[in-house]
Amino acid sequence: MQANDTEMTVNSFIARVVQQEDLNFLLTNRIPRRLLTQFMGWLSRIEQPLVCRGCIALWRLFTDLDLSEAKKTRFKSLHDCFTRELKEGARPIDPDPRALVSPCDALVGACGTVTDGSVLQAKGFLYPLLDLLSDAALVRYYQGGQYATLRLTSSMYHRFHAPAACRVEQVNYISGDTWNVNPIALKRVERLFCKNERAVIRCRLPCGALITLVPVAAILVASMRLKFLDVLLHLRYRGPNVIACDVALRRGEEMGWFEHGSTIIVFAPRGVSLGEEVHESGHIRMGRPLMRIDQIPAHLPPFMVRSAEQSRVDSA
Repeated sequence: MQANDTEMTVNSFIARVVQQEDLNFLLTNRIPRRLLTQFMGWLSRIEQPLVCRGCIALWRLFTDLDLSEAKKTRFKSLHDCFTRELKEGARPIDPDPRALVSPCDALVGACGTVTDGSVLQAKGFLYPLLDLLSDAALVRYYQGGQYATLRLTSSMYHRFHAPAACRVEQVNYISGDTWNVNPIALKRVERLFCKNERAVIRCRLPCGALITLVPVAAILVASMRLKFLDVLLHLRYRGPNVIACDVALRRGEEMGWFEHGSTIIVFAPRGVSLGEEVHESGHIRMGRPLMRIDQIPAHLPPFMVRSAEQSRVDSA
């Protein structure tokens, strides 16, 4: 009991120190971010029991890591623990066919309506959607639609899943920086998500509408893996950047994973509303309703119509 009290005291002290905004920003951003991220990728893959246990113990000092839902209790490496699977049934999927479920466990950041081609990063900080997506047609398509920013802390379950039955049509990998994506950095670095490494994943719903997921990497995120691609997307990846896909996924089926905490931004068109339990600073689990389809968009951008028609042919 005494050991547990000592550990809690140490954790509490560290938490108070690292939550001081100036110090937190200095420690997590004013350092060689890319070099540290690549080092973390190397360290996390060392399959040596002492190294693994030591890294996980150190990790616990900074987070409230809970492994009780993990499918296995022993890990080969820190990477193995980061990318752990959960026990069967740990994340039930909402059965409502009109629900777009949360693709991941997350803290909800900025969310709401896409207005004038911009979305909110943090209070007082807007960023142009074009800078994030690098696709003017997609920006026009999501005008007046909904978005939700989902932040995965380092201790959370790191895998992400399909929000609905869909067909992945395209992945656009955009290399970039590795700024921290915590609230402290979001209040200080303009257009942060537009600067970081990310992937723009375009998904077609059976109704023809498009939803887009943008996993954004951050400091210490050595890579992101998409299960339906045979390449690992990381800082040393050299292309091709735009990857055509034709992959059918079931609602809740695993799409991929981060190798540390980061962010996923979800976009849906007009006719979709945010879920009742979705609000800034709230917590959401994978499989819970993130958005709801109220009305199917009547019009698609010209370049998207052909894909929608093909999707209907494929599902017939």
